[in-house]
Amino acid sequence: MTELKNDRFLRALLRQPVDRTPVWMMRQAGRYLPEYRASRAAAGSFMDLCTNPDAACEVTLQPLERYPLDAAILFSDILTIPDAMGLGLYFETGEGPRFRKTVRDEAAVDALPALNTERDLDYVVKAVSTIRRELNGRVPLIGFSGSPWTLATYMVEGGSSKDFRRAKAMAYDQPEVMHKLLTKLADAVTEYLNAQIRAGAQAVQIFDTWGGALSDRAYREFSLHYMQRIVAGLTRESEGREVPVILFTKGGGQWLEAMADTGATALGLDWTTDIGVARKRVGDRVALQGNMDPAVLYASPERIREEVGVILESFGRGSGHVFNLGHGVTPQVDPAHAGAFFDAVVELSGKYHEQ
Repeated sequence: MTELKNDRFLRALLRQPVDRTPVWMMRQAGRYLPEYRASRAAAGSFMDLCTNPDAACEVTLQPLERYPLDAAILFSDILTIPDAMGLGLYFETGEGPRFRKTVRDEAAVDALPALNTERDLDYVVKAVSTIRRELNGRVPLIGFSGSPWTLATYMVEGGSSKDFRRAKAMAYDQPEVMHKLLTKLADAVTEYLNAQIRAGAQAVQIFDTWGGALSDRAYREFSLHYMQRIVAGLTRESEGREVPVILFTKGGGQWLEAMADTGATALGLDWTTDIGVARKRVGDRVALQGNMDPAVLYASPERIREEVGVILESFGRGSGHVFNLGHGVTPQVDPAHAGAFFDAVVELSGKYHEQ
């Protein structure tokens, strides 16, 4: 593979010295960019874009042409695994992702096939290898998956949910069925992420979007336990380098110590946890990624710059911080405001890394 020209992101995840705080943005290849909207329109649909490796590569690289990014993230969807298991993923305008089939009893869980990524999700593997080739060592590539609990909520509910009543009812009434489903999904996610690493992903992130909807005990039993199982099964070295693993539970600030116990390299933070407090809590056990409120990007460039400065000051001096939003950038954001965000990190963070 081509030598990596900018490894600032990987070094920060490993808490090694860097010249400035690296930055990328969740959903950085997305609807806020006019070039992305043009690519999606040309592809015909979101899933057509996801399943075409060349098109997925094109949109992955688009934000790198605009912004001083320190990482690229595979363009895909968190629900590719249940789709590959035969549930029939589709998107309704204004309603988000939906499945044609649901998983609401033990028979449905038993019917789910084991995942073979190279066979069932070959378009993802091809996209990863294509992106790595086209990046040509410019920045590292992040692979990702949804967490087992997050995937399970969509599979049981049939789509998005405000209260997760069906998924939670299964967890509380039929825990053995939910555990069987989560075990299958944890094994599938492990296989999926390892396939991405084999294809060239240099770091991976597990998106636990809905773990924060659980109670403390339920989170540990139904979400964190299975993410720990995945971390234990991942390939942690490739191409002579460590492959960092980032865990991100939205709404998960109360579980940082337990998340650090999983063996992950870094923890993603949403905007509800002060990053300085989080750093004190986890010490030097893990790096931290985050955590500006995405809504700040609707404010003026001056206010965006101010907020970046506040977060940098809160984390303080030294490595172990990857700057990001606390969740994905939203479609209505002005690309110029995203640019102000990236520029502020680049311009303000160097002083926190002076030797």
